[in-house]
Amino acid sequence: MSRIPTPASVADAPEASRPLLEAVNKALGTVPNLHRLVATSPAALEGYLAMNGALGKGKLPAATRERIALAVAELNGCDYCLSAHTYLGKNLARLDDAEITANRNGTSNDPKADAAVRFATQLVKARGHVSAAEVEAVRAAGYTDAQALEIVQHVALNTWTNYVNSAFQTEIDFPVVTARPAALIPA
Repeated sequence: MSRIPTPASVADAPEASRPLLEAVNKALGTVPNLHRLVATSPAALEGYLAMNGALGKGKLPAATRERIALAVAELNGCDYCLSAHTYLGKNLARLDDAEITANRNGTSNDPKADAAVRFATQLVKARGHVSAAEVEAVRAAGYTDAQALEIVQHVALNTWTNYVNSAFQTEIDFPVVTARPAALIPA
């Protein structure tokens, strides 16, 4: 059970959040618990959806965005996000089990995506204080400076959802995937 009440339906959410949740329902065919919980604050929901929407128009492929989300969720120990992005990775981004495992380990089986996932992983581990060599490795893999900025923003957005779900114990409404203890995550 969540540590703060999750509106049971769109109709139970604050009035200012309802149109936003209806848009989520139209886009996804459902309103995940994360969205309903965040709807408790219409401002937080609007900010989350705006950043998510803007990044969806960015230059990173959807599969790479899911790879980053998986790596960040594993590092942050967020079972809700790990469950959600495993489901989305398989069903929307068409990532196979081997790729999802690699992503959870902070890598990718795709050479270009590997650079993005490794950079995202370093961002989390170093709390943003990455080296010039790590930035250059992303460029050397073929990412533009704009894409490198998007990787940072995806890390920030995913860290935010990880923290929301972990702090408030959002009830998982996807097939459950459990993060490994930090000691078991490859360095």
